[in-house]
Amino acid sequence: MRFGITYSTPYYGIDPDRIVTFARLAEACGFESLYVPEHIVLYPGATVGPYEIPPSLPYADPLDCLTFVAAATERILLGTGVLLLPYHHPVILAKRLATIDVLSRGRMRLLTAGLGALPGEARAVGVDFAGRGRRADEAIDVLRLLWAGGEEGVSFAGEFFSFDDLCSFPKPHQATRLPIHIGGSSRAAARRAGRLGDGYFPGGALHPDERAVQWELVRASAAAAGRDPEALEYTRFGSIDMDVERVEELAAQGVTRIVVNATATEPDLQREELSAFARRFGLVDDGTRRPGVR
Repeated sequence: MRFGITYSTPYYGIDPDRIVTFARLAEACGFESLYVPEHIVLYPGATVGPYEIPPSLPYADPLDCLTFVAAATERILLGTGVLLLPYHHPVILAKRLATIDVLSRGRMRLLTAGLGALPGEARAVGVDFAGRGRRADEAIDVLRLLWAGGEEGVSFAGEFFSFDDLCSFPKPHQATRLPIHIGGSSRAAARRAGRLGDGYFPGGALHPDERAVQWELVRASAAAAGRDPEALEYTRFGSIDMDVERVEELAAQGVTRIVVNATATEPDLQREELSAFARRFGLVDDGTRRPGVR
């Protein structure tokens, strides 16, 4: 089992010293990865399910934030949870992601792409909310095409994006593509993960039976698309106070990575929470991260 942690700028703040302190602490405690969420814009009355999102929450740009984190750390992998893919132009995004990966020496490897749940956010960036799923699918194809393309250029003709003979450099660090995980809480997201993703990262508010259905749907969709279901990663949210038995239960369900959140907002209390988690699961041994659950 691998363990990641989220730095949520709306709740922990965007003070640069706090971000650096948190990221270095997570790395020192043996966490594999650090995730940052995204909202491009909010507005009064924006809701996700029954919850209204305060419009003044300070969502930092996740890729800018991860670039900042990369410069202050050495090993921790960089993730988005989630990047709202249909609201980004993939030609620009391919360049940004490859650049972060190069500058971090190959650590921009946990991009998780979602569709977004706020119609007003889609309208603000000129995207048809109803068509955002198709737009995301096409964006994934464009990203991979540009990363793999050479000096001869690549071309694409789709519903949303089209271009001829484009070259996008730099390439990802020592790779021809970056992993793209699919986030979401719907069966459509599960099918997308199976067809196109390198992993699935469902949301937190799902009944256990629905979770099981969706993971099987991921695997079935992968097999139907001629892909290897065993190659897909399965990431889930967990709690900072979870015990070993719960982790073993998730592992038995096929989970390969657990991402937790610190409940504390003050740095000293965050240090206590992260350190206690690391001790509980043996994440560090003489300063070296251990990959398994003990």
